[in-house]
Amino acid sequence: MGPNQARRTVAVSEYDPQALQAKWLQRWEEQEPFRASEEPADPRERRYMLDMFPYPSGDLHMGHGEVFAIGDVVARYWMQKGYNVLHPIGWDSFGLPAENAAIKRNAHPAEWTYANIETQAHSFKRYGISFDWSRRLHTSDPDYYRWNQWLFNRFFERGLAYRKGGLVNWCPNDQTVLANEQVVAGKCERCGADVIRRELTQWYFKITDYAQRLLDDMDQLTGWPERLLTMQRNWIGRSEGADVLFTIEGREEPVHVYTTRPDTLFGATFFVVAADAALADEIVTDEWREAFEAYRTEVARLSDIERLATDKEKTGVFLGRYAINPVNGERIPVWAADYVLSDYGHGAIMAVPAHDQRDLDFALKFDLPVKVVVHTGLADPGETGEATPGEGTLVNSGPLDGLEKAEAIRKIIEVLEAEGKGTGAINFRLRDWLLSRQRYWGTPIPIIHCPDCGEVPVPDEQLPVTLPDLRGEALAPKGVSPLASAADWVNVECPKCGGRAQRDTDTMDTFVDSSWYFLRYCSPGYTDGPFDVEQVRKWGPIDQYVGGIEHAVLHLLYSRFFTKVLHDMGMLDFSEPFQRMLNQGQVINAGKAMSKTLGNGVDLGQQIDDFGVDAVRLTMVFAGPPEDDIDWADVSPLASQKFLARALRVMSEVTSEPGVAVEGGDVELRKVTHRTIDEVTRQIDSYKFNVAVARMMELTSAARRAIDVGPGPADPAVREAAETLAIMLSLVAPYTAEEGWERLGRTGPVAFGGWPSADPALLVQESVTCVVQVAGKVRDRLEVSPDITEQELRELALASEKVSAYLTGMPRKVIVRAPKLVNIVP
Repeated sequence: MGPNQARRTVAVSEYDPQALQAKWLQRWEEQEPFRASEEPADPRERRYMLDMFPYPSGDLHMGHGEVFAIGDVVARYWMQKGYNVLHPIGWDSFGLPAENAAIKRNAHPAEWTYANIETQAHSFKRYGISFDWSRRLHTSDPDYYRWNQWLFNRFFERGLAYRKGGLVNWCPNDQTVLANEQVVAGKCERCGADVIRRELTQWYFKITDYAQRLLDDMDQLTGWPERLLTMQRNWIGRSEGADVLFTIEGREEPVHVYTTRPDTLFGATFFVVAADAALADEIVTDEWREAFEAYRTEVARLSDIERLATDKEKTGVFLGRYAINPVNGERIPVWAADYVLSDYGHGAIMAVPAHDQRDLDFALKFDLPVKVVVHTGLADPGETGEATPGEGTLVNSGPLDGLEKAEAIRKIIEVLEAEGKGTGAINFRLRDWLLSRQRYWGTPIPIIHCPDCGEVPVPDEQLPVTLPDLRGEALAPKGVSPLASAADWVNVECPKCGGRAQRDTDTMDTFVDSSWYFLRYCSPGYTDGPFDVEQVRKWGPIDQYVGGIEHAVLHLLYSRFFTKVLHDMGMLDFSEPFQRMLNQGQVINAGKAMSKTLGNGVDLGQQIDDFGVDAVRLTMVFAGPPEDDIDWADVSPLASQKFLARALRVMSEVTSEPGVAVEGGDVELRKVTHRTIDEVTRQIDSYKFNVAVARMMELTSAARRAIDVGPGPADPAVREAAETLAIMLSLVAPYTAEEGWERLGRTGPVAFGGWPSADPALLVQESVTCVVQVAGKVRDRLEVSPDITEQELRELALASEKVSAYLTGMPRKVIVRAPKLVNIVP
């Protein structure tokens, strides 16, 4: 019995995905085929493919199934193209869920965390993702968070890590502070509790020092979706205007007010201070103090989102003081209100009600003057209740009368600067990154507080500062960090003077962990620094990053900041970490997000048990473009399984020998194969993975016809089609592709079979089949030239007898997509 007959013997008709998984998973475990090479002599160009690493809250879910299937398409495609690919995996393993689970179970957070990591690791391997497992990391390992602390110390030395008091976002449920980016619609993004404002002294990273560079360097991000870039620009929020000095009667030092519309200064009729700003408490008169303090307590219950809501009724209290408008000397009343935030500009605004809707709503509520200073051609805002914020000609504005907006702004800034009453200014919405957390399961902040020496960094040789052994009820939130109760850990000697001192008891925001983890992957065992600088130069920056759009103003912004700081420290030779970004959609069910409450959850593990890994992965990729949501109610993993069975049968029934000369093979099938190669390559390069899968399905059907109808399974063109199919299919269905590759008599992993090249001579089409639809239904198929014009195709379609039978007159519309489609609307 020859080798071809032997292969046909094992080509069973039954498609058994579980058997395939057991067979090939064991071999992959033994072979470790996806290790990135560090050999200096390796001539292959390097590529770095990165997925946003998971949090170990349980087993993998449907969202993981989608994002990692998408990322694996890119990684495996590059491997097939001959690149040396780094595709690592790790876990973002600090954080509140582990701590809350430990409290509930009276255990240590590490027990829950590392058990879940092992569960996910097993599932990842089963899912067939092409990870380099030798680079695995966990951010909760001391040999990782040691370098969080080392980096903190470098930031501290550069003035980029500092501690200050002020109002912060406080989650009363999780009993910890939140950065502005972690408050969504006034609620904690982790637990959903209403966020309140609280006065605390906290640690910050000075990301605002990099605000302009974060904007400017977006010019480098040509591989990012425009939607994501827009979100970052809006969050950074650069604006140009003026800092204007207002004098408040009874206060010697003037108050700075930032405004983007200094041209409207003559229209300022009152002055507003944030109710929670220190300035309001300082200037309120005794007569109004009781009312003010009651109001301030009321405002403290509101989130920033609620305070800024345009439909919220305006509230406020008079402070008993007057400010002096610097351009006309008018006395204007000073109010405290909730619609001004203490951390915007300087926490105070000039109110121009005619040209700002919030100011107008406030003025009408409290019967304050409305003065028009920009003629826009619209009715008086004081009468209509509609402010006129647009451009126009300045009126009632002294030296600015008759000027347009841009010229008026330039002129008034000149006047202010000449008189020492203000300057041109740039402002950013971005605020410094509040990074300290009052919880246990995170990186301890490596600062020692000495009564004589102040804030003293823990010396590098004493890092890491590891967490003391706390568990169960000792971790329960108390408004301060649980670490404060570990007296033996807290009380230490000052590294400078040797006197009694105390450790800082806060831990770092887990976004610190994820702001540089991708650099650690390049040398995960490195002990002389957070990463080997030379290895990062060889691998970085990341060529392709895949993850959710929900991280647009959290993780991505912070990672860009860290990268710029490390670049300035001389540790990186690039200033942007991610060259290309791909954002996946969500996996939903029956039109709604999956949730336990709705009872519409779909279990990834169960889907794999029912249909096999390859069918689930194929379904994920084939459902639509990566950025679109996948509604699991509208897709069919069973259909995917049936297609994979057909594909494997095709690969199993080839009877020609490997390496057979293909030039004498069936020309028509070869044309289909090479057109598929050409189109699949272009579609994958443009992230249209679903279209690429559709072309693979068409190639499978063509090969099936060639086997069944002719020229038969021994034709070299059938082998060429089947081998091409195996290589392409390996991107989305690795088990099936690996089995098919073996049945084709090939050795070595199919992942390195080598991406085929399309022969230009076989791409030339003598004719193309054009589908003609009437009212959305196919009524004829025409063989036409691939170069036919839209007008020629239109006339040909309308002249078809089969088409004419469904038309009673001239059609309302004829849509032509030459040379493949004509859609007629009768």
